[in-house]
Amino acid sequence: MSLTARFIKLAIRWTPKCLVIGVGNLVTKGIARMADYHFDLDARRIYVCTTLYGESEPIEIWLDDFALIQQDESLHFILRQARSNKLWLNNAMAHITGKTWKIPDLPQLRPYRGLMLELVGDRPKLLTH
Repeated sequence: MSLTARFIKLAIRWTPKCLVIGVGNLVTKGIARMADYHFDLDARRIYVCTTLYGESEPIEIWLDDFALIQQDESLHFILRQARSNKLWLNNAMAHITGKTWKIPDLPQLRPYRGLMLELVGDRPKLLTH
């Protein structure tokens, strides 16, 4: 793993939770209020707990096993598992999980493709006997 990728992973790990929640609440001001989150790049897991304004119950979302896949000359994103504490959201996420989504080939991102693959590229599956 490159030094740049190690540094980025370390920065993600060391970013204070209150900073991420604060920025999330600033971005979603008037729409939702984030209460909790957890992001583990190595385990490929994201957890978010947020409450939409006007609602009393929070929405919890778990995203597991996401990756970038290189197919020919293009990059694709895949989310293998997603669930929520809301049935309607589980139904919506069922339409996007397990499918690959092509990432547009933007010229400004081309120099970073290798780094992106290094950070969240698909990992080989372990063989079990």
